[in-house]
Amino acid sequence: MGFRDMFTRSMATEAPPRPPGTPKPHRMKAMLVVVAAVLATVAAVGGAAYWMNRPVHLRIAVGPPYSDDVKVVQSIAQIFSRDRKYVRLRPIITDGTSSSAASLNAGTTDLAVIRGDIELPKDAQAIASIRKNYAVLWALNGSSKKGAIKKIEQLAGKRIGVIGRTQANVNLLKVILTQSGVKPESVQVVQFTTTGFAEALKNEKLDAFLAVGPLNSKITADAITATTRGGKEATFLSLDTADAIAQKYPAYESGEIPAGSFGAKPARPDDKIDTITFAHHIVARKSLSEATAGALTRQLFSIRQTIQSEFPLTAKLETPDTDKDAAIPAHPGAAAYVDGEEKSFLDRYSDYIWGSLMALSALGSAGAWFASYWRKDERVTNSNLRERLLEMLTAARKTTSIDELDAMQAEADEIMRETLHCFEDGAIEEGSLTAFSIALEQFHNAVADRKTFLLDMSSKDPRPARSHVA
Repeated sequence: MGFRDMFTRSMATEAPPRPPGTPKPHRMKAMLVVVAAVLATVAAVGGAAYWMNRPVHLRIAVGPPYSDDVKVVQSIAQIFSRDRKYVRLRPIITDGTSSSAASLNAGTTDLAVIRGDIELPKDAQAIASIRKNYAVLWALNGSSKKGAIKKIEQLAGKRIGVIGRTQANVNLLKVILTQSGVKPESVQVVQFTTTGFAEALKNEKLDAFLAVGPLNSKITADAITATTRGGKEATFLSLDTADAIAQKYPAYESGEIPAGSFGAKPARPDDKIDTITFAHHIVARKSLSEATAGALTRQLFSIRQTIQSEFPLTAKLETPDTDKDAAIPAHPGAAAYVDGEEKSFLDRYSDYIWGSLMALSALGSAGAWFASYWRKDERVTNSNLRERLLEMLTAARKTTSIDELDAMQAEADEIMRETLHCFEDGAIEEGSLTAFSIALEQFHNAVADRKTFLLDMSSKDPRPARSHVA
């Protein structure tokens, strides 16, 4: 008879029977542990998935109020929110690009829309360029060619109107004049707002104007139209030193304005002219994670066609310059997207995953050691009980009393019960249980043989044999 059958028979005599189909206690515990582990794993995976895919909200500084940049950024934010994108934007309206840069530098925003020729925040890195701006400089001449302004060098001593209140446009004019050999202090600058320009122009007598914006800028086109009323002629001034400025100032690039960019009849300009360009950038703090920056860049260019269709005159999303010598370094997350080197989920988190598995393995081993240590006394007790069973096995073969055999049988039943409890609690393994079963089976055989022997002796000897046999 095997030890499992023997235990089943013994337990059936010692304990009330379980209903059919009821799992054994130790199996029930194992099932509960497995279910708990599965539920914990599902909860952990679900929590990790939610944490990894929860929306990231970024504050973006943009200004001035009611400007084209504000409208573009607000539209981008609405699309991201509507499409439930991973990265969401919350526009923070500022007084202008300088204020936006200051807010990024102060850490009150995560992103900012800034023009590339202002003083940049120390940790700013490019995510994308939102549009390219061209410097357009034109002079007003009458019908007489005498004294007509045809070159930038002739602007010394003149009054120049600058479209836009930002100081950055005045600084740009100073760069153009200085590089063309004109002292900036020799000219008088009058600044205008981008709205109500035509009305404000009536009270000013100006010789030339500077406007900054995209080639198809409505503001620049309207300003040219407003200044050429009353028979005045616009002469567009070519910047012959554009390449030199681009070499000297990394924020600028040399560019070309094609003929007819601001009107076809008459053609304005009537021939291509050289100038300098610079971009408006969406920049982020260096501390923004690569994964978030890469996701933002990917989202921006996934809706580029939509944005450029909605704002054809003011928005032209382009990827950042990923060269190491770029005026504004590209954020590593944006650069990875542009260069096709974005890391997958496993690439980014494989170290953490393997580290977590190693930690869980170590914790499991530690837990098993502690569990084994806590059951140390129970194992020692069970070992002593097994030794006691072996002692009774020897005693059963020598005893001369059936009463002693009955007492040892009762004690063996208690030892068996304690051993089964230890096995169900995990204090002993199946190998130890097998060794115990062998000893128990030998004990039962010895008791049965000794009882048979004593009863045979008692039948031959008429004297009582309950106490001993002669």
